[in-house]
Amino acid sequence: MSSTLERRAVPVGGLLVGEGPAVVIGGRVSLRARRGQAGAGPVAIEGATLVEPYSADDLPAIAEHADAVVVGASWTRDIPLVRAAAGLGLPVVVERRREASVAEWLELADYCAAEGDGQVILCEGGRPDLGLMRAAKVASGRPVLADVSADVGLSAAAVAAGADGLIVGSPDPALAQGTGAGTASPGSGTGSAGPGPGADRLVAEEAVVLVGALLRDEAPATLPECRQAIDRLDAALATLLERRAELAGIVQRIKPVGGFAGRDLGRERALVARMAVRAPALGEARLAPIMNAVIEAGLHLAEERAAE
Repeated sequence: MSSTLERRAVPVGGLLVGEGPAVVIGGRVSLRARRGQAGAGPVAIEGATLVEPYSADDLPAIAEHADAVVVGASWTRDIPLVRAAAGLGLPVVVERRREASVAEWLELADYCAAEGDGQVILCEGGRPDLGLMRAAKVASGRPVLADVSADVGLSAAAVAAGADGLIVGSPDPALAQGTGAGTASPGSGTGSAGPGPGADRLVAEEAVVLVGALLRDEAPATLPECRQAIDRLDAALATLLERRAELAGIVQRIKPVGGFAGRDLGRERALVARMAVRAPALGEARLAPIMNAVIEAGLHLAEERAAE
């Protein structure tokens, strides 16, 4: 088992994987999946973020054009190629072989770190085992990516399980590997991430923004970073407020006496007290006017809809 317990971040192109917001990556290319196809080779990987080689012959082009090299799940036992890939001087993304245990996965990651410059990212692909991914992150301290190309619906669960980034855009769910070059974007909710299907990319970015805002610890060091972190929290807050208003509208239709006349002030005070336990720095005195405004906004919306 790896003894690399300190947390570390790995730069990949213009991204920092493992610190700050989770990222979305769409620029993954597998030359192994493309072998024998026209266009496989340097032209296919120009501008790519992550590239998996087919053989050692691909490594010079990967070193020149890619931001990171992928040790794919299907050839983790090809030690000569693993050694050569790890020695490129690029960050190494180590994908777990389906049958591999956490210990075996981390042993391979440590080997790649020793053969290279130590910049290693773990990747759980195919149909990801998110519990195992989380265990590997906790045990190793290394950043982890989840390739959700086979099922982008797992994006939110992957971020909740601790993924530092999501890989999207694969046309082949069995391989969970991309086929086009592209860019990657941090979880700002506004950027794009390569040429993958736009809908999948949006799902992944929403997961990064909304789930990440609630669950990821961030320590922004600059004013722009602070503002971006606040923007992500505000996006999550707006989503929750909209959902709360919809549920409050249902309550108004069910209650015998709805609207402002049916307000339960005792319940509202209890609600504020419970919230103060989660937000002690704000406390009941500051939370009370905030929740009053939220409740009144919901009541006004319900009345407007009832009058339509």
